[in-house]
Amino acid sequence: MFQAIWQQKKIIISTTVLCGLVALGYAYLSTPEYQVSSVLRPAAINELDALNRSGVYTLPPSEALLKVGSSLESYDNRLAFFRDNQSLFSQFKRPGRTLEQSFEDFNRDSLKLILPDPKKADSLSAVIGLELRYPKGVDGVKILNGFVDYAINAEREQIAADLKVIVNNRLAELKGQIDAARSSYEMDKEARIATLIETDNIKRAQLQDELKALRQQLKVGRTDRMAQLSEAIGIARSLNIQKPTTPSALGDSGRTGEASGMRTEINNQQIPLYFMGTDALEAERAALQQRKTDDFTEGRIAQIARELQLLQSNREVEVLKQRQNEDLFLSGVEPLRAEIVRLGNLSNLDSSNMKLVSIDRKALEPMQPIKPKKALVILLGLLLGGMLGVLIVLVRYFVAIRQGAVQITTAPGVVDTWTGTATSGKALPNDKS
Repeated sequence: MFQAIWQQKKIIISTTVLCGLVALGYAYLSTPEYQVSSVLRPAAINELDALNRSGVYTLPPSEALLKVGSSLESYDNRLAFFRDNQSLFSQFKRPGRTLEQSFEDFNRDSLKLILPDPKKADSLSAVIGLELRYPKGVDGVKILNGFVDYAINAEREQIAADLKVIVNNRLAELKGQIDAARSSYEMDKEARIATLIETDNIKRAQLQDELKALRQQLKVGRTDRMAQLSEAIGIARSLNIQKPTTPSALGDSGRTGEASGMRTEINNQQIPLYFMGTDALEAERAALQQRKTDDFTEGRIAQIARELQLLQSNREVEVLKQRQNEDLFLSGVEPLRAEIVRLGNLSNLDSSNMKLVSIDRKALEPMQPIKPKKALVILLGLLLGGMLGVLIVLVRYFVAIRQGAVQITTAPGVVDTWTGTATSGKALPNDKS
């Protein structure tokens, strides 16, 4: 077998050279394919300090990196960048295909995202890589760097939009709380005014009832006094007492001829009213009959009149109704107002300069293509050519041996077509040696 292979070495050499030439042509005539990559790392803590100190949106650097990675992986972002920069992707377009179909091929075969390994907790492994493979004539560096910037800007705009929505929702909530406090204040004020008015009405009614009762009491007392006076007048007339006197003086009035003197009487009993005499009693009764009102006889009536006069107007109610800026009297809203001012200042937060990630390595122009690898292609061509030549020789060898065996059994003395030697004698039908 090896002798046969050596004898047919020209076929092997020819096949090897032919395959080598084909590989050489492929290596130098096929379109080179290049690869560029970009690496992203978490941003420094101070880059996101202003956002995290806002108190409404928390974004650690590691989470910001994952958000940017999600933006880089987003189909919509890739398609939007493809649409916005069609001049950079002219070589990826195919006749008869839509823009989306051309992008599908590019997205599937050319762009690859490398995410950090979740099993590794080491911060050194927290990197995101993006690789782009592209044929010669395509500005892959511009495409990759442009897409990285596009994704970062898209995520930055999304964060700014989320922050704006959160701030607006928080402001609406705070304003709702202030409105609730204002409504509660209005209800409390109305309740306070109603309570004050009701208290004044109750007190006014009580005073008027007391005044009415006092006047009735005074009227009854005057009537009783007049009845007592009338009865005393009758008794005084029957006793012929016209002027005020005392029981002792009345007893001595019948005695005559006695020397005049001064008499002092000590008595702890009340002297009956008729001893005042008819003149005094009639005069008092006449005065009581002519009296129009009894108010001056009771000091409490004057006090009631004073209190009723004060109840005609409630100064506290008037002040409550005349308040202009009622927000000044709201209780518990100072922290809410301070929070509204603070959230309003967040609108001045410049998100355009927010650094979400650190671009550890930008895409650079490659020094050489990754495909085809000329030396490897030529070497494989020569190797496959040699293997093909050996295969051809072996096939011819086995075919020739089979044909030679047939010739030996049928025609003794013919020349061996493979070895070139003559055979003599008859061989056994199945003797292939």
